[in-house]
Amino acid sequence: MDNILNLVQEYITNKDSEKKWVAGEDLVQYAGPYFDSQEAQAVVRTMLEGWLVLGKEGAMFERRFPKKLGQKTGVIVNSGSSANLLMMLALTSKRGMNLPKGTKVITPIAGFPATLSPAIQVGFTPIFVDIELESLNLDLDQVEQACIDHPDAKIITFAHVLGNPPNMDRLMEIVNKYNLILLEDCCDALGTTYNGKPLGSFGKMSSCSFYPAHHITMGEGGFVACQDAHTEKILRSFRDWGRGCFCQGKANALECGSCGIRFSNWLPSLPNEIFDHKYTYEEIGYNLKPTELQAAMGNVQLGKLEEIGVLRRRNHAAIVDIFKKYEDKFILPKATDKSDPDWFAVALTVRDGMNFTRAEFCQFLEKHKIQTRPYFAGNIMLQPGYSHLIDSKEVIEKFPVSRKVTTDTFFLGCSPIITLEQIEYIGTIVDKFFNK
Repeated sequence: MDNILNLVQEYITNKDSEKKWVAGEDLVQYAGPYFDSQEAQAVVRTMLEGWLVLGKEGAMFERRFPKKLGQKTGVIVNSGSSANLLMMLALTSKRGMNLPKGTKVITPIAGFPATLSPAIQVGFTPIFVDIELESLNLDLDQVEQACIDHPDAKIITFAHVLGNPPNMDRLMEIVNKYNLILLEDCCDALGTTYNGKPLGSFGKMSSCSFYPAHHITMGEGGFVACQDAHTEKILRSFRDWGRGCFCQGKANALECGSCGIRFSNWLPSLPNEIFDHKYTYEEIGYNLKPTELQAAMGNVQLGKLEEIGVLRRRNHAAIVDIFKKYEDKFILPKATDKSDPDWFAVALTVRDGMNFTRAEFCQFLEKHKIQTRPYFAGNIMLQPGYSHLIDSKEVIEKFPVSRKVTTDTFFLGCSPIITLEQIEYIGTIVDKFFNK
């Protein structure tokens, strides 16, 4: 095996050494995996060991990762979207909160669908609030008003926008005052702190994504973190088809299982029947597991998280510096007071009254091989798949900031794969646009 792993290292090292970037010919990618030979070696080693489903690598990642979100425990899943779905599902469990269909969830109307969709998918009712134009985070005045207008609201969920949190002091005052359950979407915010505390540590549960654009990656993957073992068991059950058994890896093959009583009276309706706990189902669940190969990759990536954060912050500051001389044309991103964002991207909003549009500016950058992205879905209720939920005229009138960001906000990447040479090129092209 060592010979094979050495060859993998040699191949990746040589391949990376041959990489060249040519301005104007090659893409300035907004994001991508920050890899070297270590990730490839970890995957190949795991493959050669012959254990494909979650095993020792998965268990190791589940031990290591929760503290990155300031939580005690949690489960690894196949995507950040699945992580958000599991958080909502856990609140429906008869073994947990047992919240019924129709439970009201306060959430911003603009952002990425994976934050909102799980609430709809489990049958909860979203109560929408608008966002702030400067930060793109949820408008906390509207959040408090929503609590007053809907005293039966039980949940609040939102994503920390591109790594930058809202005012968490005020948010937690609202959460505590109105007895809300906070579910934090940290898919863009791994590594960010607020007043010295990691984002993810404020909520009952928090999620993260390991898609290639995010801070660390497994190709795909996600995580749900929580504070207590009981919630973790509910999450694990929903992730694993609803299975009651919580054995992991090779413990699945043990006659006694992790519980020590694998063959016992597990079916209340058949109290005298001896049944295999591995095939006892506590929830109506899903199969949302990643593979052991992904977990092996994730364990390598965890060791690079601090380095990745340094590069993201450097790149974000350098790109913002390009646009400072155009601050009369764009609203620039600023870190929330008390926060230290591990930025996911650089959000820019075209100010009102400009003689150019977002589309014109972004198309100019794209023509010059600089990737851009809109602020995800913008106002999600204006997207075709959601348009039947609320009348579009009402959406536009009631949520004017979300309407504006749908047409006027975009972002550039600050991924660690972006070099200072590429950022200098971005500055040249931005100047070229405004010198036309």
